[in-house]
Amino acid sequence: MSEKNAKKACLVIGVGDGVGSAIARAFALEGFETVITRRARHLDELEATAQEIRNQGGVVHARGVDARSEDETVALFREIECDIGPLEVVVFNIGANVRFPIEDTSARVFTKVWEMACFAGFLAGREAAKVMVPRQRGTIIFTGATASLRGKESFTAFAAAKSGLRSVAQSMARELGKKNIHVAHVVCDGSIEGVFARENISDLDQRLAEDRILKPDDIALNYLHLHRQKRSAWTHELDLRPWSENW
Repeated sequence: MSEKNAKKACLVIGVGDGVGSAIARAFALEGFETVITRRARHLDELEATAQEIRNQGGVVHARGVDARSEDETVALFREIECDIGPLEVVVFNIGANVRFPIEDTSARVFTKVWEMACFAGFLAGREAAKVMVPRQRGTIIFTGATASLRGKESFTAFAAAKSGLRSVAQSMARELGKKNIHVAHVVCDGSIEGVFARENISDLDQRLAEDRILKPDDIALNYLHLHRQKRSAWTHELDLRPWSENW
């Protein structure tokens, strides 16, 4: 094995300004050579995120990938395994949170949301399994939401996709656990600090000061913890919410 292939790699699929970038930073600063992805049209923003983490001492590669594309996903995993290092951690973090009343939910909207939040997760999980099973080690983490557990009015497409992703994660965990692959599903239940929160929550600063908003860096610490767990006490599903959240 070459020196390059002796490195440990982490892939975070779906990196924006919030949870995804925090997860990538946490693993990069733990010594993982980290690959982050978004659609190609967001590559400039993604590269800026990568540079911020590099400035803190992490090694990060930005890739413009459509996670819904089987060909692009397969090629991404092949590139990482051949040119960067063996994947120890794969995080699927695409949200696709959209709100449409049921009568306004077109077939195109429903299909697109399902492709982004469920089908893309299946592709990522399948490709992760292909490279991890032969080595008999690895961690695969899927980011869920309140909609993973219950459907809310006007979120039919999102709830269907996220509950589907949860089922993908459960099936994979039962199949891959016996092969020493840790599969986890994280339910982020509540508003999360980020662009959407800053634009829509008027008292955001006060809520942050009172720990009434999920903070990306605190979420990311739990992803690191999941990867570090001993297999005699693996967590499959973890729910994260502020102390003040109704549930």
